[in-house]
Amino acid sequence: MSTAAPRLRFRDAQIEMAHGAGGKASRRLVEGLIAPLLMGSAAGPLTDAAQVAVNGTHIAITADSFVVKPLRFPGGSIGELAVNGTVNDLAVSGAKPEAMVVTYVIEAGLATESLEAEVRAMADAAARAGVAIVGGDTKVVEHGKADHMYITTAGIGLPLPGLTLSARSVRPGDAVLLSGPVGDHGITILLARGELDIEAGLTSDTRSVWPFVQAVAAAAGAGLRWMRDPTRGGVATSLNELARDSGCSILLREDRIPVRDAVRGACELLGLDPLHIANEGQFLAVVAAEYADRAFEALQAAGCGEAAIIGEVREQPAGTVLAATGYGGTRVIDMLVGDPLPRIC
Repeated sequence: MSTAAPRLRFRDAQIEMAHGAGGKASRRLVEGLIAPLLMGSAAGPLTDAAQVAVNGTHIAITADSFVVKPLRFPGGSIGELAVNGTVNDLAVSGAKPEAMVVTYVIEAGLATESLEAEVRAMADAAARAGVAIVGGDTKVVEHGKADHMYITTAGIGLPLPGLTLSARSVRPGDAVLLSGPVGDHGITILLARGELDIEAGLTSDTRSVWPFVQAVAAAAGAGLRWMRDPTRGGVATSLNELARDSGCSILLREDRIPVRDAVRGACELLGLDPLHIANEGQFLAVVAAEYADRAFEALQAAGCGEAAIIGEVREQPAGTVLAATGYGGTRVIDMLVGDPLPRIC
């Protein structure tokens, strides 16, 4: 019995930088080409980590890659970022991070001290996050072929019992929580490249969000519907994916979204929306209305002093994210288009 070849919807003639930015082009590539060929009819809504059963044991598994430029930046480095990014994908899937493997792709000519610094950064970050690095691989490529270093990872976690997270479980009336200010990481990376003559004093927000996820899960229990860490494409892209996958609308209260003045100023100068800028230490959560205050208080008590309830889920207009402005109107918040800040994670 033959199996029909999957119907591919990706029609772009070649791969561009925008296909890796986490926005519309990325989604078009993954959903139109990669997922149909690799997963076939099993492909469902895309999440940060997959949960599978192996001999009756449920585990969460994720994979990621890191190509940030520069390798070191205020508040972190590629090694620390690789651990935190992997841990966070597991955490927002509702799983306790347990172990990870790492692969280094190293460009010939890289100073040994630079490699040692990133290996140490990974070891320190893993210790802080409580995750074991249990193996990996190393490859060396010709000079000029890897921009110093790339890192890829895979992580395994154990799902929290009684927790089922899905866009399809989101309901009108649910509250949207954000753990802290948006855009710190993306703008920090941009400024670290010296491409803007701005002195902002910003640092990346890279960190493990597991302690905060754990606090929200304990406070909200079955009332916790969905979570996501808004990395590439930012908060706007994550919430647009949620709106599309849930069939609901998201209404944000623009004045409640925490944004540092330096991030807002840089975005205004560049014509960017802070909601499209990558974050590496924040997460979004959708919680049933009756648990919203409890979850918010748990976030603050866990150390997210700038957390906020930034919006709510509504029924219409389906598949759309809107922001209520301070002037009494609303504006549509679309997914990221293009790649305004390449090589940020």
